[in-house]
Amino acid sequence: MIPRLHQRTHTPHDPLEAALGRPLSPTEGLTEHTIIAHWPGLDYFTPDDEHKSWTSFEWAEHIEEALLEHPFAASPDDDRRAILHLDVRLHPDDRELTGPEWAEVAHRLARTTGIEIPGKESGCRWIAVQAQPKRLDLIANLIHLDGAWHAPPADILRRLADQARRIEQDLGLIPARPTTQPTAPTASGQLASVLTQLADEQAGPLATVRGLVEHTAHRIARQPGADSTDTAHRLELIARRLHAIQQDLDTTAAHLVQPRAVAAPAAARRTAHRSL
Repeated sequence: MIPRLHQRTHTPHDPLEAALGRPLSPTEGLTEHTIIAHWPGLDYFTPDDEHKSWTSFEWAEHIEEALLEHPFAASPDDDRRAILHLDVRLHPDDRELTGPEWAEVAHRLARTTGIEIPGKESGCRWIAVQAQPKRLDLIANLIHLDGAWHAPPADILRRLADQARRIEQDLGLIPARPTTQPTAPTASGQLASVLTQLADEQAGPLATVRGLVEHTAHRIARQPGADSTDTAHRLELIARRLHAIQQDLDTTAAHLVQPRAVAAPAAARRTAHRSL
């Protein structure tokens, strides 16, 4: 099981689309087989279980709501990107997990990141999406219902990795491959490192640009007038193209460091031919 923490965003729309593997829909309802877990206060928030028939757009609005209700809430460094998104992927040869097992994984990851505190129902809103094979996505708003900001642990990546190892053991899953000893970087490896830095979802320059574009689109969309809607839509398309570029760079970096078959030297082939 491999956990991956994405760069925080201003809205949950792109993370939810990535989790579903398709665009959001104003008509398609997401059942409990897709939203397999959520923050503990949701059942109190919707006592008639109306959330069981919410569309993907309604789920996105629900997660985003704290941002709109608390317009001045921000991190200690004045960052308004409050949407946290992480995913975990199983080994291709792992068995299929049941719904309750996926739900257990979701709650354990939520507690690991600190967005769920046992017994506390007024913390962060979060949902867990299981819509693609052997993959689970967790999407949360770091702003509490009371407007307080939740700061994830500084060592969140290590904690997620440790929790993933425990989940593998408890559920009988194939453990992630151990890391190998570092070797001297090759020219291709150094170039791949540059591309990886450009594509980095946490601190890469393209991620920063994409975040600014998404934030601008989010603000323009709330301005009155059809022109604002069209401009916001164009900016959203630009942000998606930037994300596609990041993925292309990441794929190219992976190809650069893949081992290649080495052809026999020409001189050796000629020698072998003469000896026949």
